[in-house]
Amino acid sequence: MARILITSALPYINGIKHLGNLVGSQLPSDLYARYMRARGHEVMFICATDEHGTPAELAAAKAKKPVAEYCAEMHEVQAELARGFRLSFDHFGRSSSPENHALTQHLAGRLKAAGLISEVSEKQIYSNADGRFLPDRYIEGTCPNCGYERARGDQCEECTKQLDPTDLINSRSAISGSTDLEVRETKHLFLRQKAMRDQLRAWIKSKSDWPVLTTSIALKWLDDGDGLQDRGITRDLDWGIPVKDGEKDWPGMEGKVFYVWFDAPIEYIAATAEWAHARGLGDDAWERWWRTDKGAEDVRYVQFMGKDNVPFHTLSFPATLMGSGEPWKLVDYIKSFNYLNYDGGQFSTSLGRGVFMDDALSILPADYWRWWLLSHAPESSDSEFTWENFQASVNKDLADVLGNLVSRVTKFCRSKFGEVVPEGGAFGPREDKLIADLTERLRAYEDMMEAIEVRKSAGELRALWVLGNEYLQEAAPWSTFKTAPETAAAQVRLALNLIRLYAVVSQPFIPDAAQAIMTALNCDDWSWPDDTRTALATLPAGHAFTTPDVLFAKITDEQREDWQARFSGRRA
Repeated sequence: MARILITSALPYINGIKHLGNLVGSQLPSDLYARYMRARGHEVMFICATDEHGTPAELAAAKAKKPVAEYCAEMHEVQAELARGFRLSFDHFGRSSSPENHALTQHLAGRLKAAGLISEVSEKQIYSNADGRFLPDRYIEGTCPNCGYERARGDQCEECTKQLDPTDLINSRSAISGSTDLEVRETKHLFLRQKAMRDQLRAWIKSKSDWPVLTTSIALKWLDDGDGLQDRGITRDLDWGIPVKDGEKDWPGMEGKVFYVWFDAPIEYIAATAEWAHARGLGDDAWERWWRTDKGAEDVRYVQFMGKDNVPFHTLSFPATLMGSGEPWKLVDYIKSFNYLNYDGGQFSTSLGRGVFMDDALSILPADYWRWWLLSHAPESSDSEFTWENFQASVNKDLADVLGNLVSRVTKFCRSKFGEVVPEGGAFGPREDKLIADLTERLRAYEDMMEAIEVRKSAGELRALWVLGNEYLQEAAPWSTFKTAPETAAAQVRLALNLIRLYAVVSQPFIPDAAQAIMTALNCDDWSWPDDTRTALATLPAGHAFTTPDVLFAKITDEQREDWQARFSGRRA
């Protein structure tokens, strides 16, 4: 049994996330966590809401609520949606937690003691119209590198180049749109990433198994232009973690808070501490996952995120942990994803264009979305959600291939043998071939899941379902029953056990359907089919079952057309 630590990039607090956000981190990390648990490993699966920074302040102001109250309410909204999509977090924390305050301040103090924090008087953009300093993300303009006209002051989303606000051309306030901006002097803390460049490079180069997308983005930030730059880690804001040197005040930093991108990754650790404290456990319960001097040396740590988050997780967060001089567990594998686009364009939170998590669950159960999103995950390149493709995939894969198989087998058995697993008959060459084919496909499925090849895993799972359909077509127990009822009984007994096997191996993708199958089969044996022949004898002759309801209803053309119109950009 291995110990697997899994973290998903933190969803930001300012609103409900769309399906592109979901498939970029939370959903594939849940797939991996469920699979690893199914294989008997000890898993710690952590996520949290990312609650600090200007966007939270602005969203709260728009909602006419104090920012702390707004964040508490939105945390519960996002937690409920996570439950709706069956995301199996061990803990869904909050970056505003006392644990994250204390740990962020502690690590800042350690970095200061190590000489890796510098105090810099810098020129920062002040908006006269807004009456405030503008954080990097709230200054927009043209990227000097690629010419993208809506680049932010911290990073260009188009070319991913790291920027400073003063680099932008034709800059404006993203809050008010005002160009009445001026540069004022203010003092901030900087993480001296440049001093750790060689150490970070050696560490990244040692990760030969990382996806090309992850490594290429990290090395681009290390080498492009002037290379890796020191990073500001404080902001002039009211909402956030107050700047402290451990538990001590930090002279000259009064009224400032840590930058949200400094404290957000630290929340992975803090959320694990939240998990322990919520259960009345001591610090050793979470430290065994995060400190190599407390047991974490045997942990495999896997992170999931969209490609825009890669620079912070390959450079800034590792620099923080390495620079502290403490024995923190560093990530072993980063699974990064490209973007999911929407129906000929892009998802847009601001324009309400696309399908958002709450709307998705209001029209179809979670498994429909989980299957499509995971089987079309944007791994090697961006992918696109279209309603036509969604309809076709659900109807063919879920309704026709899996759902129809379950329905045909259980209904036929009920009509000819009753709602019990039939006895009699024996397996022949056709059954032996099926078992051999299933074993080969199952091992391929396991290999893909271990490698976190999400789309290929879905392809192998579907291929397993197809084998069952092909067997039924060839064996045709409904015809066999007329002349050789005992042979038909053996075929149906195998098929019922095959349905149970499908529930077990499909559970990481479609947990509700898997549970519905197991409930109908009156079975709670979720043991993994390490030996296929043995697994196909789990339900003995005489075992009672019930015929399940339709697992997956087909999507009609009328439904598809209605949803396509509804989610084209009119969300309130």
